[in-house]
Amino acid sequence: MKVFTTGQVAKICKVAPRTVSKWFDSGRLKGYRIPGSQDRRIPREYLIRFLKEHGMPLGDLEDEAMAKVLIVAQDQVLIENLKRELPLEHSFKAAVAASGFDAGIQAESFHPDCIIVDFSIGRTEALQICQNLRRNNEFSEVILIALLPDDGSSLSFDRSAINETFKKPFDSALLAERLRTLIGAKKELV
Repeated sequence: MKVFTTGQVAKICKVAPRTVSKWFDSGRLKGYRIPGSQDRRIPREYLIRFLKEHGMPLGDLEDEAMAKVLIVAQDQVLIENLKRELPLEHSFKAAVAASGFDAGIQAESFHPDCIIVDFSIGRTEALQICQNLRRNNEFSEVILIALLPDDGSSLSFDRSAINETFKKPFDSALLAERLRTLIGAKKELV
């Protein structure tokens, strides 16, 4: 569990350390005192919760606090449904890529925790995206979810690169809940 001093919290919030002490002493910012001293410590999850409740920017904590999902798809209805189920106010940040090339660029700059690949963009391209991501050590821990079309054909391929599969049509809320579980366990989100 990561903890912060009042000075560190003050830098994150861009306020004076005394202001953080007042938040702590009034009970608005939760934490604990070091036994035998007046020093205060604020656990990461309490700080993130405090910042969100008060509409303050997460700053450097954003990467830790947000579950970043890259959606590789061309189906606008699917994209909108997923974005609706993964709202910013529930700690989700979503980006979209329409092709394998675009997915590679987005993955490099966005650093997603999870990549959802819609196999409707083309089975070969979708498989190549998954395999390329797994070959790159930077993305070895990224959760990969495949959305498989329900067109009656049997898709046989090596699924070892993919964490989970969902067959279309599927319930977007169910996928969002699964993402909360998978990413939440990985990042210890609040």
